[in-house]
Amino acid sequence: MPAADVNALYPEAPAVDTAETVHISALALLKMLKHARAGVPMEVMGLMLGEYVDDYTVRVIDVYSMPQSGNSVSVEAVDPVFQQKMLEMLGQVGRTENCVGWYHSHPGFGCWLSSVDVSTAQSFENSTPQQRGVSVVVDPIQSVTGKVVLSAFRTISTTQSMMGIEPRQTTSNIGWLEKPSPQAMMRGLNRNYYQLPCAYRKNEAEVRMLLKVYTKGWENGLQMSPPEQVKKENLQTVSTMKRLCQEYEKMITSGMDADEVANVGKLNAKHHITAEIENVMNRNVTQVLTTMLDCVVF
Repeated sequence: MPAADVNALYPEAPAVDTAETVHISALALLKMLKHARAGVPMEVMGLMLGEYVDDYTVRVIDVYSMPQSGNSVSVEAVDPVFQQKMLEMLGQVGRTENCVGWYHSHPGFGCWLSSVDVSTAQSFENSTPQQRGVSVVVDPIQSVTGKVVLSAFRTISTTQSMMGIEPRQTTSNIGWLEKPSPQAMMRGLNRNYYQLPCAYRKNEAEVRMLLKVYTKGWENGLQMSPPEQVKKENLQTVSTMKRLCQEYEKMITSGMDADEVANVGKLNAKHHITAEIENVMNRNVTQVLTTMLDCVVF
């Protein structure tokens, strides 16, 4: 039974904890921070892709930026045409998640929602199931190594406030674990919008990816080599393998392949052939994969 129904049937019972947590993936967090830092000192915005796991969990899997122009205190509204085209292109590469909200930056002045942000958030919430759209604000200036200044919000319906109906998050204990900032309290927090707790999740693949980010030259494996260079290297490898095969054939016909003592210090043609085969296979498979990736992305 939903928590709202339990509270309605048994008003004298303790309020059920209806906490709703926003789980942000490492990929989405990195892309939001990178986009926000690139736009300093202007505000930037983008959309968040993910899913509503249940009544208590909103999972943000990926984000993408929007071509909106902004100044130091506000940002333009969302372009629905660009949003639809972007979702179609993301669907071509297997990213089929729906939009669960939006994010924008507040460079240097904390996480809160202005009156314009509240209007934008309400339009997002009206276009999402059960009006559960999430508005995320990130501060790229105050975010430092080991600490991310980021908050998630959802608006409070004026109609429900007039009727005395509280937002579902006010019945939550988890929602009070994050202490609100004074700036947000002065700018309408718990009057026009309320705050949602955020959590960051990483799987094993994302942990390995994050560890390799600081490795010098990690992106070289994604670069496509010139076709002429790959053709030239393949011809050289085939020529080398031909020479090694001839030497290995002479070794077999002479019977020296079975005499390990006589072959000490000499070229082992068999081992070199195996190494050349592995090199040419790795080089060509990487070239094919990077070519396919570039064709899909660009």
